Amino acid sequence: MVALALSDGAGRWLMHRRPLGKHHGGLWEFPGGKVETGEKPRDALVREIVEELDLKLDRAGLSPSGFADEPGETGQSPIVILLYKSVWDGSDMTALEGGEVGWFLPQEVERLDKPPLDVELARQLFAKSTI
Repeated sequence: MVALALSDGAGRWLMHRRPLGKHHGGLWEFPGGKVETGEKPRDALVREIVEELDLKLDRAGLSPSGFADEPGETGQSPIVILLYKSVWDGSDMTALEGGEVGWFLPQEVERLDKPPLDVELARQLFAKSTI
């Protein structure tokens, strides 16, 4: 899996609130999704962000920022999320799959209800963030 830490360049970060009725519904996360078979992580992230937010990212502008993982439940594969960061270019975006998006300062992100892996991604991002 891949996720995006998108900065507005002024200290705020984009978070996506998952629609109710979905896994982790109502929780805030870094937007992103699954890497398809044969797909490179950066390419998957560019595709996922277009599908989720109708926002086109510059693949070259994505820099690795961290990862989080957890063992899979019985009979399931482990989950690994690769986090990439970038700076927003000001383009319009909208939550195409439901839910909502918002911009938050790091201390606000830390207080949001998030899935466990996003808690770890946020910890890593803000421990070394320079954007």
